[in-house]
Amino acid sequence: MKTMDSIFLFVFGLVLWTIGTIYYAYAAPAMLETGALRFWISFSTAPVLSAGICIAVVRRRRIPASQWASAMLLIALPGMVGEAVVLTHLSTFMPRLQAATGGPYGAFLFAAYALALGAAEVVTLRAQPESLLH
Repeated sequence: MKTMDSIFLFVFGLVLWTIGTIYYAYAAPAMLETGALRFWISFSTAPVLSAGICIAVVRRRRIPASQWASAMLLIALPGMVGEAVVLTHLSTFMPRLQAATGGPYGAFLFAAYALALGAAEVVTLRAQPESLLH
């Protein structure tokens, strides 16, 4: 992967996390605190959407399949670090969320990161020669 791709992916991850955090600071109460059906719809669609965006960016940058795991990690790291700060100071960064919603919000984030990183890992493993997989 080129240095500029690495920088772009990291900055993209930072921008994506910032936009997502601002969005959820306002929209999360409606998605996470208004009932089970709305929660599960959001919980199942948002990670797929965010992973899809990340996969599209990695494809658009023409990152070789053997480097997708590293590329997706570059996208995910700013958000993972940022969310650690947000979750430990939930009332400061997300004052509209009830404290009890911190757990479901954390699970929501975990699902999104796990799906994106997991998909990238599968692509990377499939790109490896057979001799490396045994």
